[in-house]
Amino acid sequence: MIVAMRRVGSAIGSVVFFAVNPGLMGGIVPWLLTHWRSADPARALEVLGGALIVVGAGMLLETIVRFVLEGRGTPHPIAPTEELIVGGSYRYIRNPMYLAVIAVILGQALLLGRLVLLIYAVLFWLIVASFVYFYEEPTLSDRHGEQYAAYQRAVPGWWPRLPPTG
Repeated sequence: MIVAMRRVGSAIGSVVFFAVNPGLMGGIVPWLLTHWRSADPARALEVLGGALIVVGAGMLLETIVRFVLEGRGTPHPIAPTEELIVGGSYRYIRNPMYLAVIAVILGQALLLGRLVLLIYAVLFWLIVASFVYFYEEPTLSDRHGEQYAAYQRAVPGWWPRLPPTG
């Protein structure tokens, strides 16, 4: 009963996090920058952009579900997971949620042909990479010790490794 209640709480918290953070950064900010008006990009770029949006959104959903089911927590620092998440897309890369949001932003940049979104994607990556380096990694290291250290050694932070470890 308690485990089920925690999962429900984790699910609700994760949905709220998803709506507020990736939804804001990957959806609302790009809309504010472009109003989703195209600058007439080439058709091939539109197709690639659409594919990046679909893949990024799918990966975002997978990571949110993994936080609830595998980690038993939320992506938000105020309600962190109980367990270190190392399955699914986390087997390939340590920061799939951030990369998914970047893929969605880049997809919109290509789909709409908007340079401002490419610039925004770079700025977003610089901010989240700093957050990961200065807050997330030290926090996960303190919380999970050698398990996280081994995970860091085995799985790259920003460029997916194929095949996955484990």
